[in-house]
Amino acid sequence: MAVLFHEASKTWHLTNDRVSYIIRVMENGQLENLYYGKKIHDRESFSHFHEEAMRSQMTICVDEPAMLAMHYTRQEFPSYGTGDYRSPMVTVLQENGSRISDFKYVSYRVYQGKAPMLPLPAVYVESPDEAETLEILLKDELTGVTATLIYTIYADYPVIVRSVRFANGGKAPVTLERALSASVEFLDMDYELVQLSGAWSRERYVKTRKLEMGLQGIQSLTGTCSSAEQNPFLALKRPGTGEMSGEVFGFSLVYSGNHLSQVEVSTFKLTRVLMGINPEGFSWKLDEGAVFQTPEVVMVYSDKGLNGMSQVYHRLYRTRLARGVWRDRPRPILLNNWEATYFDFNEEKLLAIARKAKEVGVELFVLDDGWFGARNDDRRGLGDWFVNTDKLPSGISGLSEKIEAMGLKFGLWVELEMVNKDSDLYRAHPDWLIHAPGRYESHARHQHVLDFSRPEVVDAIHDMIAKTLRESKISYIKWDMNRYMSEPWSCGLSADRQGEMMHRYILGVYDLYERLIREFPEILFESCASGGARFDPGMLFFAPQAWCSDDTDGAERQKIQYGTTYVYPLSSIGAHVSAVPNHQLMRVTPLETRANTAMFGTFGYELDLNLLSESEIAKVKQEIEFMKSHRELIQTDGDFYRLDNPFAGNRVGWIVVSSDKTKAVAMYGQRLNHVNGNWLRFKLAGLDPDRLYKVRCDITPSDDVPEFVRMVYGIKDGEHIYEAEAYGDELMNAGIPVDQSWMAMKGGDFTSLLFEIES
Repeated sequence: MAVLFHEASKTWHLTNDRVSYIIRVMENGQLENLYYGKKIHDRESFSHFHEEAMRSQMTICVDEPAMLAMHYTRQEFPSYGTGDYRSPMVTVLQENGSRISDFKYVSYRVYQGKAPMLPLPAVYVESPDEAETLEILLKDELTGVTATLIYTIYADYPVIVRSVRFANGGKAPVTLERALSASVEFLDMDYELVQLSGAWSRERYVKTRKLEMGLQGIQSLTGTCSSAEQNPFLALKRPGTGEMSGEVFGFSLVYSGNHLSQVEVSTFKLTRVLMGINPEGFSWKLDEGAVFQTPEVVMVYSDKGLNGMSQVYHRLYRTRLARGVWRDRPRPILLNNWEATYFDFNEEKLLAIARKAKEVGVELFVLDDGWFGARNDDRRGLGDWFVNTDKLPSGISGLSEKIEAMGLKFGLWVELEMVNKDSDLYRAHPDWLIHAPGRYESHARHQHVLDFSRPEVVDAIHDMIAKTLRESKISYIKWDMNRYMSEPWSCGLSADRQGEMMHRYILGVYDLYERLIREFPEILFESCASGGARFDPGMLFFAPQAWCSDDTDGAERQKIQYGTTYVYPLSSIGAHVSAVPNHQLMRVTPLETRANTAMFGTFGYELDLNLLSESEIAKVKQEIEFMKSHRELIQTDGDFYRLDNPFAGNRVGWIVVSSDKTKAVAMYGQRLNHVNGNWLRFKLAGLDPDRLYKVRCDITPSDDVPEFVRMVYGIKDGEHIYEAEAYGDELMNAGIPVDQSWMAMKGGDFTSLLFEIES
């Protein structure tokens, strides 16, 4: 790992054994992006990578004989107004109305390690030798505004982390109207854009499209979160790049608010990637001496396909983004009461559910919505974070003590950023709502958004919930957020600062998280936003796991979790087994498939176990025992590989392989069954090709398989186990033979198989 600088050519080369990133100072003092990709040898000058030719309508920005034109140049920090007619990275509004800026090189510095970015989340190092950071100072002489471009390269990862720190060194105030975090340019447009798009209950579907000239990209304008619609991630991959091979560039924004990820292809086939805070509705006033820090972009290069990219994100985000005592711990198996009771519960009913949970091996009981204020439905109570003693006469403190006396830990649901108008909080502070004067106050699910851009609002919510946490035995918090922002305006900001409100809101959320995790470091926080609308790297800095989706259907979850793993580690994926018919789709999937899918996450249950049959309870006990014996491999040790794409066909498959390659767990699943089907081959990945493995799979028929099916397949009562021995190269290249009759015996549609592989 090194940040190399060549004085004569004014060139920086950030490089390790897997990646190179090269920048130089151009003749006009601005920066040029010369190369980003697989590691190349260093040399004194890479100026031959600069391409320049006379073109029609060139706007020359230096004196002759040079022909430097920004519109045809791969810029490192493109700004508005100096002859580049593509989208800029920065726009600065000045007092005279001009938006023209010219950021020129001043100086640089290099240091070991990586500086923290609080209050913003960021990846970090635990020792200085893990990474090296380059800061390049640019200045617009006319305004005095400086931009410090910050780059960190890790020693052990093909990762470049980028952000920008703006400062007003002039005498007059200016306003940032556009302050993105990263810009990277590529020489050609022969790429496919990969994004994670969706909506409530179908978050992070994988979408791929070919680049074309013009603008393409994704954005969020939801205010309160990164959104279920578009995750703050994109990748550019070469055509033909798949899961195991080919070149791909990943871009992931460590931020939870409005974001923009844009790819612009010029008519000369230059491809510019921009990422950062969405400029729409954003502005930030910089008075003299004021500073603004952008969130950071984590860029990953892989020449080993999409799995190669994902594994880098998984390791980095699992160990150098997530923090706290839970970062490296396997997660407790929990039961959440929401789909078991909704709002209709009392202490006796909760204790009955908890007793059954303890019996099957659950470790954590979580009380969801409805425990506070007058909260008997979703029309009232939000904002009143004190216990409803009509439902819970011994309070949260008493209930938590009773749960712990059973041998379980106790967890609690909150939605701290929201308020119902039918609440004591709203009646006392109606101005704490986000709303615009004279405008209708839109609501969603009968709730409104509290103005977390105001410190006094954050303080009040902190004081209420911290009191409950101090008085009770709480080991887990599920922090929900069930609506997007509308009418974005704050009573606490002047007219010239209203564009700051949504970013300040997210900083307020981060601030409350930081205060709570510092005071209660042993609590496991799980973020949630109407399901998976806040599944972003910013949240993982504060809460090491996130509720993946409100859609708990086993088959749909396979797609949602498949897409989520493009960026996020299995330890971050909140995944539960729920009742059937599924409450979102009304689909019936086998209990085994629901569990097999949820095991590749944090794992838990969201149902009333007392309603299950004896045979189902026996299966639940087996599932929990299996998860307890494998969760360290799945959540904290192994490398995850996607094998069969559920978006591309009838099959889904994935595997987690231990770091020493001695053991693995794999899942194979199908959507629809095939009658009289052919044998299949389930090809694995990540194993040691020269190691002999034992493969084991339980193919015991489902209890509800009809008698005539048993007769057709010659099924006898008792356990049916597939066992085999094979070398790793055989398992990866030839695969495990799968008889489709196994799937019929398992129940047909939406069935799955779980394979244990051990040497």
